[in-house]
Amino acid sequence: MGLYKYKALDMTGKALSGLVEANSEDVAADTLREKGYSIVSLYLESSGEKAKGAFVIDRIKPKDMVMFSRQFSVLISANVAIVQSLKILVEQVENLKLKMVLSEIVDEIDGGSSLSESLAKRPKIFDNFFVNIVRSGESSGKLDEVLEYLADEIEKSYDMMGKIKGAMIYPAFVLTGLTGIGVFVIMFIIPKLTGILEETGTELPMATKILIGLSDFLQIYWFLILMFFLVLFVSFKLALKTELGKMIFDNTVIRLPIFGRLFKLIYLTRFTRSFNTLLLGGVTITNGLKITSGIVGNVVYSDLIDKTIVSIEDGHSISEEFSQSKQIPKMVSQMMSIGEKTGKLDMILGKITEFYTREIDNIVANLMTLMEPIIMVVMGVAVGTMVAAVILPMYNMAAT
Repeated sequence: MGLYKYKALDMTGKALSGLVEANSEDVAADTLREKGYSIVSLYLESSGEKAKGAFVIDRIKPKDMVMFSRQFSVLISANVAIVQSLKILVEQVENLKLKMVLSEIVDEIDGGSSLSESLAKRPKIFDNFFVNIVRSGESSGKLDEVLEYLADEIEKSYDMMGKIKGAMIYPAFVLTGLTGIGVFVIMFIIPKLTGILEETGTELPMATKILIGLSDFLQIYWFLILMFFLVLFVSFKLALKTELGKMIFDNTVIRLPIFGRLFKLIYLTRFTRSFNTLLLGGVTITNGLKITSGIVGNVVYSDLIDKTIVSIEDGHSISEEFSQSKQIPKMVSQMMSIGEKTGKLDMILGKITEFYTREIDNIVANLMTLMEPIIMVVMGVAVGTMVAAVILPMYNMAAT
């Protein structure tokens, strides 16, 4: 597959340009003619291998969406037409996949579609949250403002998840390295020592016997262990796609020791930030809740939001349903109640988001401080046990 850049005229004689993905130049030309375009020029923008790799390597990351939203906002606020703004962005965007998508959107808008309609056709790139914010901006005439909101909120979410992932890199790296070294020693070092130790006829310590037994087991049945973990991984992935599996997993995550509170705050902050942005963008409360239910990322909180929607339709407030949930801090439901009574729910949601974002930062920092000594203790015990299992028999041999 390759990316072909084209310049063409539509049926009304209007000049168009963009990108089209095809196996060859002839296929690209046929695709354009099917749309009713008269081709002016057509040439290869990216070779097959590069284009193929672009869709693996050039995934559309949150950072790409932040840059797109912010640049789009600046162009719209400068009174540049939507189509012209998108054409400028097609030239500026570095991500090839996003470049091609924007080029397609330009063609669709030229054909009479609205911006939100074109975005909605690509749910894997522009989720329901993004599309509804844009739609509200189109309706209110404040597209530049809502795009700025989007850029800010995507960036905040990206930064928060970046900090959490960054905090997990160190322990994950250490534990992976420790496991790798342990497996190497058990499979390749211990077998060489086993013969020497057995020839002496001395009584081996229990730790050494366990280590030798584990070494023998791994050497004979390593493929079964590999298959076991592979099956376990695939089963886990398949279970997450079922309603029951997802429910069990999401309930377990928020009940984990130490990490459970962190995950609760992440889901809560994701809800308040998204809901706040939707309300600021002019989306109604009911529609805002429906959208956040789909993007909050945890079945427990999604179910709570769905119950809240039903409660609102029956004439109740959001805070009433939230106040009955064990997963929502009392402060949140009380502050939302004040926001509903004063008509400043969006402002209250913003304050809640700021408060819990700071708390998440503090928890992540504390976890880093806590994890370091725990990892050192685990490493010390593991290395000490392994060294003792190898050294003790040799010490006994020397003593006799």
